[in-house]
This record gives sequence, C-alpha cells and structure tokens, in this order.
Amino acid sequence: MNGIMRALCAETDSPTNRITTPTRREISMRILKRLLAGIGLLLVIGYVGLIVYAYWPTGIEEVPAKSLASPADKFAAVDGLELRYRTFGTPADDKPNLVLLHGMANSIQSFRFVAPLLADDYYVVTVDMPGFGLSSKPDDFDYRTGNMARVVGEFIRTLGLEEAVVGGHSMGGLIAMRVALDEPEINGLVLMNPGIISSGVPPITKYLPFPFQRLSAKQFGDRDFREQFLKISYVDPGIVTEDVMDDLQLAVRSEGYLTGTTTMMGQYEDAQERYMMGEVDVPVAIVWGAKDRNKPPEELAALRDGFRQNILIEADNAGHYVHEESPEIVANGLIEAKDLWED
Repeated sequence: MNGIMRALCAETDSPTNRITTPTRREISMRILKRLLAGIGLLLVIGYVGLIVYAYWPTGIEEVPAKSLASPADKFAAVDGLELRYRTFGTPADDKPNLVLLHGMANSIQSFRFVAPLLADDYYVVTVDMPGFGLSSKPDDFDYRTGNMARVVGEFIRTLGLEEAVVGGHSMGGLIAMRVALDEPEINGLVLMNPGIISSGVPPITKYLPFPFQRLSAKQFGDRDFREQFLKISYVDPGIVTEDVMDDLQLAVRSEGYLTGTTTMMGQYEDAQERYMMGEVDVPVAIVWGAKDRNKPPEELAALRDGFRQNILIEADNAGHYVHEESPEIVANGLIEAKDLWED
C-alpha cells in the first residue's frame, strides 16, 4: 500500500501534471487579446451597421426630373444627358452670352438674384451641371472636373452660343476655368469665390472606404443638414429661406440622386487648376466676397497674381455666396466689364 501511495504522489508531482500559476505577463497578454477581440467585434458590428444605414430606404421617392420642373425650366440633350437650364434676356449682337455654373450641392437657383439683373446687358444662361439640380444623375458617369468641363462645352455648342463668357461660383468656378482653357469659343471668364486655390474638400475624402460615399450622398440629401451646411457660408444666413430649401431638395427627389451622388462622392481628385492659371488667355473678372470664412485674402492675391488679365469686383459685406448676398454689386461690376470681353 505504501508503495502504491508513493507511486501516485510521484505521478502527481511529475512536471507534466503539475498545475502552474500563470505569470503576470501571461495574464496581461490574455486580457489584451480578449480586449482586442472585443474591440474588433465592435468594429465589425459598427461597420455592418454603417452599411445597413447607408442602404436603408430614405423614404424619399425619386421621380423623373422633368416632372419636378417649373415652366421656366428648359432641357437640353447633351452627350446622352438631359441638362436643365434657364435663360434671362434675349440674344442680341451687342450682348455677350454669359453661361453661369453653380457650386457644389447647389443648382441654377443660386443665380436667382443676379441673373435677372444682368438680362438687359447679357444673354444669361444658367445650367444645372450633371449630377445636380434637375439634370441627369447617372451612376456610371465621370464627375471629375475635366469631363464636367467637356460636357459644359458641348452644352454651349448645343445652344448655338458661338462666343460666350463662362462664369462659375465655387466648384463651378473651377469647372468654368477648365472650360475657358479647353473651349475656343470662350472669350471671357467670371470667377465668383472660386474653388481653384482651395476646393474646401478635405483630402481625406479620397481615402474613405465603402460605404462612406453613399453615406455622404445620403447626408447631403438630408434637408436639415444641407440647410445648416449652407447657412455657415453666408454673412446673412437668412438668405437660406424655406423656398430656397424647397428648390434645392428637388435634386434629392429626382431620379438617380442617391446612386449618382454616391458615384460622384467616390471621385475625389487633387485639383491641379491652380497651376494652370497662367495658361488662361482670356480676360478674367474675379468676383470676391471679402467675408468668406474659408477663403482668406491670400487666396484672392494668388488669383490676381495667377491670371494674366484680370479685374476685381469685390463686395465687402458678402461671404462665399457673393452673387447672392451682393447681387447688385456683382451685376453692376459685370455690366461695367462688358467691353472687357470684346477687346
């Protein structure tokens, strides 16, 4: 019996059967592994939640754009797209043709104040660019600057405007500059607080993974978000009225908004136009709202240094939307500049 007990004790005390106490380092590593696994699981759940939210129905029924159009709206078939536009004034030999391009997340409504003021001296055409307003919003379209400028050039030819001044606000100014560079029928350029030196789009945008592009499209379709986004760019945010928001939300209600805007949000590019300013060989009118919170005086100085032929029309009490906050100053300046395009 004693021999059996000694054998059992020896077996229990052998290295293979001895219970060891984990060291403090081993305990810490186990806790860290479990913590990282938990965090990873939460990230996966959160990411799946983002995808579900991105594709969750918005409750907004998209309908054909033309069903939302007003009597003043016209549509032009350009390169397989339907582009909405409006005209102000009548064509005449002594009137320059002026084509105006809106900024990001906007539409032709942005020129509702200044276009009528110019109608006696210019034949004014405002157009919704592809992906905006009531123009077509295909999900397989190249929304980058060069292609947008090409479509605008085709639009100008479709309307039979053999010579034209092209103007744009913010992002529209960037595209207008490319039109002036690429299209021989352009004889003048108007830039309203343009996105040439800085676009205002964070560079991190190009690194955002799926489904952040669709989330961005959904966010810009939200009326409250868009209203607040707009108001911070005005000295007088009261300009952003319910009627303005109703007009802007037409884009969200139009066919193709969510899929087309998702495509657009995924096509960020580093703007190179600031390095091309010296190549513009037509006269340039720089229209500037001095109280633009995102565009310092140095940016205006860079524009004036960059373009070889330019004049300045400045509104001291306007912000980024200079043509909306000071339409009389802008219109009077452009009327005085009429001869500039004929020299």
